Amino acid sequence: MSVSYWQDSGFGKRITKDVVIIGGGFAGLSTAYWMQKEDPSMNIAVVEKYEIGDGASGRNAGFITCGSVEHFNRLVEKHGREEASVIWKFSEDNLKYLKEDIIEDRPNDFLFEHNGSFSLASTETEFKELQESAELMSTFNINVEKVDEKDIKERLGAEKFVGGIKYIGDATVHPHKLLHGIKEKIEKTSDSVEFFENHEVSKIETENGNKVVYTKKNRIEAPVVVYATNGYSPLVNSYFEDKIFPTRGQILVTEKVPRFMEAACYANFVLDYFRQLPTGEMLIGGFRQLQKDVETGYSDQTTATIQSALEDFLKVHIPAVREAKITHRWSGIMGFSVDGQPMVGALPTDPQLYFVGGFTAHGVGLAFNSGKTLVDAMFGRAVPSWISAKRLG
Repeated sequence: MSVSYWQDSGFGKRITKDVVIIGGGFAGLSTAYWMQKEDPSMNIAVVEKYEIGDGASGRNAGFITCGSVEHFNRLVEKHGREEASVIWKFSEDNLKYLKEDIIEDRPNDFLFEHNGSFSLASTETEFKELQESAELMSTFNINVEKVDEKDIKERLGAEKFVGGIKYIGDATVHPHKLLHGIKEKIEKTSDSVEFFENHEVSKIETENGNKVVYTKKNRIEAPVVVYATNGYSPLVNSYFEDKIFPTRGQILVTEKVPRFMEAACYANFVLDYFRQLPTGEMLIGGFRQLQKDVETGYSDQTTATIQSALEDFLKVHIPAVREAKITHRWSGIMGFSVDGQPMVGALPTDPQLYFVGGFTAHGVGLAFNSGKTLVDAMFGRAVPSWISAKRLG
């Protein structure tokens, strides 16, 4: 978010648009998609610091999961039955919209699998909570299945878990391919959306009632700017400093092995997650609880402590990949909101500056519908209170 005197070439030419969206990840492209669908004639600029998907949108595990960051029983405890049901339905709709609008009849192009996901317990205490959560979910007509230790070994090839539950409606995807699928759909349906990659934003100023977004290459003027910067939001505006917190997630992937897993899995109260890709590789991420003080901020380096924990988990729990070579290690910066739910709205001090973010490790499962909800807000339609930033004051 800074440009040196030496890099400043006069900020290039001046470009005029109707809306500038800052951020080329799921939040930014989802907002652009729904905005051009609302008004195909609207001239929109999507501005990205690096290339499309270089942030957390291209660095996550590809889980499209329903609900939020915690088990459903905790969602009900926190929000009450009615609002918890609305939040769950919102995430279900997110997947429905992705399937209908983007994935359509070509799931293989996105390595998309609608196989559900498991939450597994390695202790009786967590298993008891999972069973209670499943019983509660059944009263909401949410399709969930209880599994025991034998089921887990046979269907997942996993050991040392006492039981768990399966959320039938969850899915997985290749997130980078999905993101570019959204971009391709925008380009096919509208010629009024322009993408500005490698355009780091240095400042935003107000001139003659409009906003002027300065990048290292251009100045882009528009009446409205959208921050779709998620974990990086505190860097672009101080409003987000006590609302969205940059949090690093680390992942590794092994070489291909024969398919053996039925579906993706969570463990340790959703803190750790793993799945076998359709192409055979094993992916695992999480364990940030081991270094909470380190796993904050904007560095996307990996650490020996967490990477070792990921390896050890596979060796203990997943026999099929104990000898598999690790081919990739990486991290990404997520945006954790202060209350665990995403937020959309406009800055209280400037109604020309809108935003969407705070997905709390569930960006693929929430961002597409969140972009739609932000467009609702921008066009004067009602927004649910649980996702409106007005709830935070």
